[in-house]
Amino acid sequence: MAKKKRNQNINGQVAENQEKSEVPPTDESAVSSEQEKEKKVENSKFPIVGVGASAGGLEALEQFFQNMTSDYDDQGIAFVVVQHLLPDRKSIMTELIKGYTKIKVFEVADGMKVEPNCAYIIPPNRDMAILHGVLQLMQPATHQRPRLPIDSFFRSLAQDKGDQAICIILSGTGTDGTLGLRAIKGEGGMAIVQEPESAQYDGMPRSAIATGLVDYILPPSEMPKQLVKYIQHAFGQQEINIITNAQKDIDWLQKVFVLLRDQTGHDFTHYKHNTILRRIERRMTVHQISDSLSYVRYLQENPEEIQSLFKELLIGVTNFFRDPNAFEVLNEKAIPNIINSKPSNQPIRIWAPGCSTGEEAYSIAILIQENMEKLKKNFQVQIFATDIDSAAINTARMGIYPSNIAVDITPERLQRFFTKKDSTYQINRLIRDMLVFSLQNAVKDQPFSRIDLVSCRNLLIYIGDELQKKLLSLFHYSLNQDGYLFLGTSESTSGFDDFFAVVDRKWKLFQRKGAAPDHRSAKDNVLPVLPVDRQYEDKLIEKGAKLSLRSLTEKIVLESYSPAVVIIDEKCEILYVHGYTGKYLEHSSGLANLNILGMAREGLRFALTTSIRKAISQKKDIYHNGLQVKTNGGIQIVDLIVKPISDHLYRSDIMMVIFKDIAPPKLPESATESHESKNERVMELERELEATKEYLQTTIEELETSNEELKSTNEELQSSNEELQSANEELETSREELQSVNEELSTVNSELENKLELLAKSNNDMNNLMASTEIATVFLDNNLHIKRYTPKTTQAINLIQTDIGRPLAHIVSNMYYDNLVEDARLVLETLIPKEIETQSNKGLWYSIRILPYRTTDNVIEGVVITFVDITEQKKDELLKQHDLLENNRYITAIFDTMREPLLVLDADLKIALANRSFYSVFQVSKEETQGKFIYDLGDGHWNIPELRRLLEDIIPENTVFNDFQVTHTFPTIGQRVMLLNARQIENEKSKAKLILLALEDVTNKQ
Repeated sequence: MAKKKRNQNINGQVAENQEKSEVPPTDESAVSSEQEKEKKVENSKFPIVGVGASAGGLEALEQFFQNMTSDYDDQGIAFVVVQHLLPDRKSIMTELIKGYTKIKVFEVADGMKVEPNCAYIIPPNRDMAILHGVLQLMQPATHQRPRLPIDSFFRSLAQDKGDQAICIILSGTGTDGTLGLRAIKGEGGMAIVQEPESAQYDGMPRSAIATGLVDYILPPSEMPKQLVKYIQHAFGQQEINIITNAQKDIDWLQKVFVLLRDQTGHDFTHYKHNTILRRIERRMTVHQISDSLSYVRYLQENPEEIQSLFKELLIGVTNFFRDPNAFEVLNEKAIPNIINSKPSNQPIRIWAPGCSTGEEAYSIAILIQENMEKLKKNFQVQIFATDIDSAAINTARMGIYPSNIAVDITPERLQRFFTKKDSTYQINRLIRDMLVFSLQNAVKDQPFSRIDLVSCRNLLIYIGDELQKKLLSLFHYSLNQDGYLFLGTSESTSGFDDFFAVVDRKWKLFQRKGAAPDHRSAKDNVLPVLPVDRQYEDKLIEKGAKLSLRSLTEKIVLESYSPAVVIIDEKCEILYVHGYTGKYLEHSSGLANLNILGMAREGLRFALTTSIRKAISQKKDIYHNGLQVKTNGGIQIVDLIVKPISDHLYRSDIMMVIFKDIAPPKLPESATESHESKNERVMELERELEATKEYLQTTIEELETSNEELKSTNEELQSSNEELQSANEELETSREELQSVNEELSTVNSELENKLELLAKSNNDMNNLMASTEIATVFLDNNLHIKRYTPKTTQAINLIQTDIGRPLAHIVSNMYYDNLVEDARLVLETLIPKEIETQSNKGLWYSIRILPYRTTDNVIEGVVITFVDITEQKKDELLKQHDLLENNRYITAIFDTMREPLLVLDADLKIALANRSFYSVFQVSKEETQGKFIYDLGDGHWNIPELRRLLEDIIPENTVFNDFQVTHTFPTIGQRVMLLNARQIENEKSKAKLILLALEDVTNKQ
């Protein structure tokens, strides 16, 4: 009654809501009210909540929407409900949810735009996605089994709404929704999951909680309140913006970094601050904390929140063959080249830093295996997959993933490289053995060396420029010559064009440039220093260094000067010219020369030479004032300044030479007579100057000779030093390689220890199971030798412990069954199970089953023989057969003595038994009667409406009926009037229902 009353209330509410949602307002005030309500929420900014449910989800949805009270109705939230529905049955989900809430509820139609304060229900037999706020319906893929509509929609929602996406996972079996939750959390969204204890089926909630990414775990009745609090804090008037506040006071962020480093050992200082701040803001929103310093105190008082924040910062969206086109490019342009160019005695080595839970590393292993088979080559494959998240590494090591990975992997690959276990898939050993998973901080720990492919997808986007350069330097160091670098779609090798060539620009596949690395110490994580020569500098100028020099020059000059400027290198070669320099420099005849000393005009060369040398040696600005430079027949007084500067593009010293005019040039002699008297004095001064120059030149030459001798001695010492340094570097390289190998072996050893522990536990479980089972079982290998047996087996076959390893044919059996060995061999050859029943020499009966022994990789490794004791069943069968024979004999004798026609019908109205009188009166034979459907007797002449009514309507209700009169014309005996007496009886042993039907001919008594 309560249920019926509730349905009436629901139906009434459904009708009321239909009127509210389907009939538009007609009066102006209503229209105005609607417009004002729409203005409150901008459609592009409101959050969308995806709700996923399966078995038991209706009750959870009812509790959720019933508690979405009127206080919460107008919060600008949209709900999209994705429920597992029967594909061939019309859903009434929309009408039911309308009865639980006052917000508008719609069944989704293709192309329906999502509006705030509304709920949308997925229709049966459809998958759904969202694009720019519009719902798109699609036919389910025929090959996708099982269907995963919740994951599909959640992933789409994450891409469309980003941090405005919210997901709720309710009751259900399986793992649908888990991967979608990961996608939403990766975009900065929020996740709520039903408390498993409150769910009818806890498979989906527990799978989601196991990710460690869930923000709230609540019963459905408490979800609306927490949801609205979160949305008001994150998107409402209380919305915090710590990114803006952080510009004013960054000290609190450093405190967060200190707390993270103290507890996790990882420093996030050089990660992109905006990304870090958004993640912190999300955690503050979860806890409704608006002040950054209050959050710091919260972290200090709640160490578990530090772990939650750490996990939040490490969230990365990953899945098998993510960006399929990118993996297709890798499969076509890199992997075959690696395999074809690899010597047969060397392993293929791959490094996957930031591997998260391992999906992309396993994807590469699958591609390697497929290509080796295609090219008919076989190599040892070592894939080093590393991450700083220990929980993610443990997941990757297990190689067990939810069944919804079927969305990302082809059915062929699933069947070949995975094993289905309940609602999960496990990586097969063939692929698993290629990978070594270990904890590693790629920024500060030693890198791997001699690598053929580095796959670092979507790690660089989270770190700052300094760390990006450091990692790209490491990757260049780690890669072999022509090794490949595989990055995410939003990443690049910008600034490292001379070290990585582009293989595919769109899908970010690069190849290492340069000679093979010498793998010296990488502790400083810097690129190998290239020799500084003119050719290298010319390359830089061609590739954009020219612009850099111009910017650098103009910046310095505009700050202090505005004269002519020349940039030179340490060899005095001119790199860049700014302003007019013709008064100070001129080209000499012969081959073109850009050496500034060769181009200097008279009066400038000596001072320029000494200034450049002093600037190089003293690393400071050198000034020469009042130089008289001959220019165009006159004299120009010039101040010379040489400034040493540095630029990271050159890895060498460069200098800026500045020419500053002090007075206008002196006029030529022919210009005026007033200067004739001064010319003689000038000529005299020039002769004195020339003599001084000659003296200085002699002194310079002597100094240069001494310098050359010292340089020669220095070169010899330098050569010896370089040889010692080379030997030291070779020793250092050998030590580091040994250390790298030792670390790899340590990682492998750790994994082997884990495997041994699991194996020991499995063996203990197996031994206890075999000891406790009451079924006799024998395990044989491919040669039909005994591997193990259960204790119960000794009753069927004469076995002792020392028989393990002996052929089955050597063992004496207690069975009257001589073909046991031959049948076991036949099952091993044909893989067709065999089952027989036989008796032992002790009088016991056994059911013997022979089946193939299959490993987890579906490999046949022998047979399994079970002996099931069926002695009691055999006795019961013989007893039943004897009782049945006796009963049939008595019943037949009684029936045959009756003078009236009698029939016994089974539950299907087929004739189980008829007496002699029936055969005589109606002139039919036993073969024409017994086992026949009563209405089919006599070619359908017994299909009498009154008889049908008696057998199908009256007898099931009353079980007994007497003197039921029927008049009918029979083809053999003519028209007859009969009284029918029927009674329904039940077999006490089998509980089968029978109908006893007696027919009395009263034609002549009428």
